[in-house]
Amino acid sequence: MSGNRYFLDTNAIVALLQGNAKVIQLLQNADWIWISVISQIEFLAFSGLAESDRQLFKQFLQRVEVIGLVSIDTGLIEKIIEIRQQYRLKLPDAIIAAMAIQN
Repeated sequence: MSGNRYFLDTNAIVALLQGNAKVIQLLQNADWIWISVISQIEFLAFSGLAESDRQLFKQFLQRVEVIGLVSIDTGLIEKIIEIRQQYRLKLPDAIIAAMAIQN
C-alpha cells in the first residue's frame, strides 16, 4: 500500500471533528485513514458527548477504516506489551500505538 496513510488516535479525531485547520490540511491528501476500535469506544463513551457530535462521528466512520482487535494476533499483543512497558502508556494508548505500527 502506498500513498499518504494516517492512523488517527482519539485526540486527532477530536481535533478533526472540531475543525482543526492543521489536521484538516494534513488529511486532505490522505489515501487511507484508519482508526482503532479503541478510539471509537473512547469517543462514543465520552459522558459529555452531544447527539450532534455522535452523528458527526457516525458520518466520519463511513469515511475511515476501523481496525479491530483479533485475539489470535500474538504479534500485536507482544507489541502492545512492549510499548506499554517501554513508554509506560495507559493500555488504550499502547493498543492504539501498536495497531498504528502494525498497520
